[in-house]
Amino acid sequence: MPKIEVQKGIEDILYEKKLINSDQLSAIKFEHVNTGKPVVQILNERNYITSEDFAKAYGEAYGIPFASLGETQISAKLLDYIPQAVAKKYKIVPFDEKDNVLSVAMVDPLDLQAVEFIERRTGRTVTPYISTEKDIVHVIDEQYGRSLGEHVSAALEEVSQEVLKIEGTKDFGKEEETLRDAPVSKIVGRVLEYATKLKASDIHIEPEEDKTRVRYRVDGVLQDRITLPKKVHDSIIARIKVLAQLKIDEKRLPQDGRFKIQVENTLTDLRISTLPTILGEKVVIRLLKEEGVTYSFKDLGLRGTALKRFDEALLRPNGIILVTGPTGSGKTVTLATSLSKLNTVRVNIITLEDPVEIRVEGVNQVQINPAAGLTFASGLRSILRQDPNIIMVGEIRDSDTAELAIQAALTGHLVLATLHTNSSAGALPRLLDMGVESFLLASTINVVLAQRLVRRICENCKESFEASAEVGKEIKRVLGPLSERFLNNAKETDDQLIAEDLKKIKGDRYTIYKGKGCDRCSGSGYSGRIGIYEVLIMNDKIAKMVLERRPASEIELQAVLEGMITLVQDGYLKVLEGITTIEEVLRVATD
Repeated sequence: MPKIEVQKGIEDILYEKKLINSDQLSAIKFEHVNTGKPVVQILNERNYITSEDFAKAYGEAYGIPFASLGETQISAKLLDYIPQAVAKKYKIVPFDEKDNVLSVAMVDPLDLQAVEFIERRTGRTVTPYISTEKDIVHVIDEQYGRSLGEHVSAALEEVSQEVLKIEGTKDFGKEEETLRDAPVSKIVGRVLEYATKLKASDIHIEPEEDKTRVRYRVDGVLQDRITLPKKVHDSIIARIKVLAQLKIDEKRLPQDGRFKIQVENTLTDLRISTLPTILGEKVVIRLLKEEGVTYSFKDLGLRGTALKRFDEALLRPNGIILVTGPTGSGKTVTLATSLSKLNTVRVNIITLEDPVEIRVEGVNQVQINPAAGLTFASGLRSILRQDPNIIMVGEIRDSDTAELAIQAALTGHLVLATLHTNSSAGALPRLLDMGVESFLLASTINVVLAQRLVRRICENCKESFEASAEVGKEIKRVLGPLSERFLNNAKETDDQLIAEDLKKIKGDRYTIYKGKGCDRCSGSGYSGRIGIYEVLIMNDKIAKMVLERRPASEIELQAVLEGMITLVQDGYLKVLEGITTIEEVLRVATD
């Protein structure tokens, strides 16, 4: 009688490979028999093994090869076989092709419907491989964007003189349809799509003597990404003007416009600004995501005593809360987070912004329009007739707006506003210079928060190292004065964390961190940003100094004596925690 071989289950393969022990094997089999749950589900719920070990065992059980994608570089041609939306939906990635056979990595290689769909779409035979969901998602997110250069190169090869001539026409009509399908349109589409994948805040398209340079501002820093031939520059600018409904034949004057794009489920508002230069028109595109993203203050990097002081100021029924810093320092996000915290059905919140960058549900947000006569000052006058409890002014730019904000605070409103100054103490003399009376300023300001954004070290490639003697001395110089008065007064959880950081400065050796660069951070060593802050509260001593019109340096010194952690100190504390680097703090926080 022939011997019948029973196919091994995944759990048996894992046991043979010593990836689970006998007790775990018995527990899996017992639960499977008693509950009827599939073994796969039980393994996922119990987390006995890594996703890679599970995928290998699954593949062995069903005779499916395992694909380790890791750092595999996939060509744009292969990625074009399966659109990114389809790849994300089915969690599949094509990674090789040979003799009309397409190798595809899948989370579920037994999904025959997905395999048949890919075969019909590509006209090729598909060989499914199993891989981990983490690797597949990483490849989709990283490599579909990285294929931009190859797509642009392919589109450039298609550019013909006929297409380039379209840009000079005054009446687009049918020509617009031609341009929509032209290679130049593909280039513009890829440039914009790539910006959303990089999470860029701005795109700079700049003409040079013999080429066009495309740079992206990622995490606050401009990066060179694409170089295009000079011959396509005018056509690209024309395409962007068509989308933004600007005058195509006007090249002598700056123009502003806007349009929207949608990449997958993300709708992005694009603000377009053109500028005539001696080498041609330059275009800067600001990307503003329309989805309202809610953060907590701790997510932003505000913590400990600084967070407590800012929270207390927000809970007061009236007065002014100022958020200061240069352009691109995260003031708008801080204000949006503040409004999200204050927003309830019991209060009426109205904002004046230029432009409205972050939507906050339940808040009446108004965008100023100087051309129509709606400025910060005129808008603020109108808002006061709308029975507001809380008012947010996007920016105090002139004496009229400053005086109206002061009057609103005096009449029982809580006013949040931004101001362009280098420090929290510098905001007070700045308002005095605008003509605000010192006694009004002293009686209405609740708190001034100054902030900057520093880049986070990439967690994927972060490594520690011993700081040089010079860096050690700098850390001790900055944090030394903070240490003695702080360690004895750390009461809150976050302050205890800061206290642990300060204990590190007693020695001469300091362990700090950096990112060595990897695919996930595009070799920069950084990924994402976090804020560094200083919070100045208006108390009797500071108010007296304002009345006496003392300089910002004296006000800051008094605030430090009363427990304020400065921008640089907060930055250095985050350096010791491995969040950012010394170079980043010095880049943004030194005058």
